[in-house]
Amino acid sequence: PGLESHPQHDLASEQMSGYSGMLSFEFDGTPLELEAFIEGLDLFTPGASLGGVESLIEVPSLMTPDEVSHGEATAEIPETLVRVSVGLEDPDDLCEDLRTALP
Repeated sequence: PGLESHPQHDLASEQMSGYSGMLSFEFDGTPLELEAFIEGLDLFTPGASLGGVESLIEVPSLMTPDEVSHGEATAEIPETLVRVSVGLEDPDDLCEDLRTALP
């Protein structure tokens, strides 16, 4: 709802002072390239625990079974889905970290 084009944008703007620092995307590459991308990051910590102040990155398909919720385990989540939780680091530094790690 952070985008002005979203049908609920006005309502969200009344209820919230800001919008989420979370996003997800499908990585355009092989699973091996995805692993290399994750390993090439310096500022994002791989992890499923969201809510802290550090930037985290999560790939459900690379997580161990005990790290995945029942809902995620039974959902049809794409193998190359990446979830990002943006922390308090400098946004320009985070963008550069992502750019540098991409194949």
